[in-house]
Amino acid sequence: MRYEILIDGSLHQLELARDGRRWLCRVDGLEVEADAIVSRPDVLSILIDGAAYEVKRERTPTDTHFWVKNSRFAVEVRDPRSLRGRKAKAGSTEGPQKIAAPMPGKIVRILAPAGSSVEAGQGIIVVEAMKMQNELKSPKAGTVKQVLVHEGATVNAGDVLAIIE
Repeated sequence: MRYEILIDGSLHQLELARDGRRWLCRVDGLEVEADAIVSRPDVLSILIDGAAYEVKRERTPTDTHFWVKNSRFAVEVRDPRSLRGRKAKAGSTEGPQKIAAPMPGKIVRILAPAGSSVEAGQGIIVVEAMKMQNELKSPKAGTVKQVLVHEGATVNAGDVLAIIE
């Protein structure tokens, strides 16, 4: 099975194959052997090279997040075989793109003010949540049309923080 996985704006290629009880994984061409079980609904227990990880899935009506230890990641899984995934990929960077807060937090830093030219994947805003700083990145190359927050502002999950054209 092959998938495209978008993690906090960064695209990765994932290939999975079952080998008995274990999963053989290739992430961006790097082979990883993993043992995984569903320990309870929306919680996966994974053993990779002797290290144990608990991955919790959090679904909202608009998106999916995964928690690994104290870090939260916005995740979108795309199955390249599905037409819906291909359509989403084809149109994902056309037109103005909104950068939304993935979690409640505080704006720590504006890295690219309105009017700045940015590249895809470039940091735009830093949000602090649960004593962790998360850099939100541009989904495409373009210009920061508008920054809707200021440093020190408190935001809720889903709040639009900036618009990239």
